[in-house]
Amino acid sequence: ITPHTKFKAQIYVLSKEEGGRHTPFFKGYRPQFYFRTTDVTGSVKLPDNVEMVMPGDNIAIEVELITPVAMEKELRFAVREGGRTVGAGVVAEIIA
Repeated sequence: ITPHTKFKAQIYVLSKEEGGRHTPFFKGYRPQFYFRTTDVTGSVKLPDNVEMVMPGDNIAIEVELITPVAMEKELRFAVREGGRTVGAGVVAEIIA
């Protein structure tokens, strides 16, 4: 397994009732991505036709991490904000 910084992912954003965000997020959103035991900040790129992501949505995104993380296709991760989980995802494709 080699370290990477850019990948495509499929994520589910927890709804407010599930303990997630109360408000949508937009492109440039910078949460922490929690792989195995490591929290790494990354920025989110949304598909061209998507302006925002609502709590409760499933969406395909592109992520660029600030530091490389060892990952492989189908690795699961959590999306966290200030220590609480706001989403869950899986690596769909490694870009770089």
